[in-house]
Amino acid sequence: MPEDSYWSTKLAGISARRNHGNRSFEEWEKKTLVPWNRSTGYRETEYENSSGISLKPVYNSEDLSSDYEKKQLGMPGEYPYTRGVYPNMYRGRKWTMRMFSGFGTPEDTNRRLKYLIEHGESGLSIAFDMPTLYGYDCDNPRSHGEVGKCGVNVTSLRDMEVIFDGIDLSRVSTSMTINAPAIVLLAMYLAVARKQGVPFEKVAGTVQADILKEYIAQKEWMYPPEAHLRIIRDMMTYCTENVPKWNYISISGYHIREAGSSAVQELAFTLADGFHYVEMGKETGLDVDDFAPRLSFFFNSSINFFEEIAKMRAARRIWATVLKEKYGARSEKAMLLRFHSQTSGYTLTWQQPLNNIVRTTIEAMAAVLGGTQSLHTNSYDEAMALPSEDAVRVALRTQQIISDESGIPDVIDPLGGSYFLEWLTDEMEERAYRYFEEIEKVGGILQAVKKGYIQKEIAATSYRRQTRIEEGKEIMVGVNKYSVADEKPLRILKISRKAQKAQLDRIREVKSERNEKRVRETLEELENAMRDESVNIMPYVINAVEAYSTLEEISNVGRKVFGGWKEPVIV
Repeated sequence: MPEDSYWSTKLAGISARRNHGNRSFEEWEKKTLVPWNRSTGYRETEYENSSGISLKPVYNSEDLSSDYEKKQLGMPGEYPYTRGVYPNMYRGRKWTMRMFSGFGTPEDTNRRLKYLIEHGESGLSIAFDMPTLYGYDCDNPRSHGEVGKCGVNVTSLRDMEVIFDGIDLSRVSTSMTINAPAIVLLAMYLAVARKQGVPFEKVAGTVQADILKEYIAQKEWMYPPEAHLRIIRDMMTYCTENVPKWNYISISGYHIREAGSSAVQELAFTLADGFHYVEMGKETGLDVDDFAPRLSFFFNSSINFFEEIAKMRAARRIWATVLKEKYGARSEKAMLLRFHSQTSGYTLTWQQPLNNIVRTTIEAMAAVLGGTQSLHTNSYDEAMALPSEDAVRVALRTQQIISDESGIPDVIDPLGGSYFLEWLTDEMEERAYRYFEEIEKVGGILQAVKKGYIQKEIAATSYRRQTRIEEGKEIMVGVNKYSVADEKPLRILKISRKAQKAQLDRIREVKSERNEKRVRETLEELENAMRDESVNIMPYVINAVEAYSTLEEISNVGRKVFGGWKEPVIV
């Protein structure tokens, strides 16, 4: 089969297998539903989910292909993994409760991490402030007023040492939400592990590093796309050989969804990014069975309950199928789509914020029923500020109640076989393949990003949703319906300005104590490595970090070598 025909051929097969007629439904509609509506005066209205998929009033077996149970559904832990990546799922091990944390100074974040561990968190997740996300030090004029505000500030290895002071890196798994300067933060984490005497073979966790998502949605990049992809290639190769428990890319649909995409767009664009990273690894000479198991995913779990569950099930099936058929994966581990989930941020409202507890609970249940491997539940006050300790505790308890009281984890894929859910899973799968075909026509995901195709699709969806909210066609409780005139103010977490002063004092101390000659040498060696496409820069970044070169000093070497990038105008 020619390479460029895979998506269209696959799509044709999917469309052919689906049952597009349903005699039982049509007979019921004519015999029962229409007369009932006529007698009661009910006017049948059009229902659709957030992806614009029209929904019938009811579904039955005729909405599914005759062999769906064998070919599309299968059993848990078996190809195509629609029902879950592990045979016993949560009966064997509950999902990791990985609450997103990080704010202010490294000392602030260290205390919050220890607080979460004491209250039952089983995995750490670090958020970084805007200067860190863009690769700037705390003493850069651009950082003024932003230090520690939306996450913890990290300017040098000293900060990372403080964040994990008293936390044994051989006993925890850490996820770091960092992209453009991901290689620097990973190097710092490895340097801390080395100082603790923890071998790299025991270091476990994830660094997001999904730069394609940045160009699509979050807009935090430093260099042109090709330069960032080269850096990811080097991380992929280094970790495959030296840090086997580290997931070097968390391919993120979360931010794509937060930017305004539909669930179908989140599914399609996220997997398209993932396929590009697979192709990049194969072009580097890595065996897909060796590196694909270290690719993980990060999905949004939003408020449309069944749509989110169907999205996650479709994602597993698509990934397994394409890895096997298109990229030649033989290992089951390479075909497993393992993912972290976070409840939606864009569904949170500052109006009547306690309503957000209900929203988060529904979204968390969808993630669990969708088969997530780890979960972050948003706090009810996050529409206004970084979460307070009380709000974080409620968010964590929400997961614990689902885990220990609800009975939901007791049965594997308990909604499997639901006529509606299986139909919706098929529908989302087919629509994702249609996007894959369109992306291929544009020239692949990299060209689709550089030409603005993906961004334009998301912008159109976001505009449509906002219009529906303003017109009252889509309800947000407490916002455009059931609103309250006078709401009591909520106590929120405020980041002290002392955080910036503390960080400035620390970086001055670091620079006064470090070996400047060694700093210059490591940065020069890194520049030479960056200029040679055949050299893996990861060891050179680790050397620079261990010499206490700062985040910005290391990032500026890349700015000098690679230059910057501006996204296309979307019209």
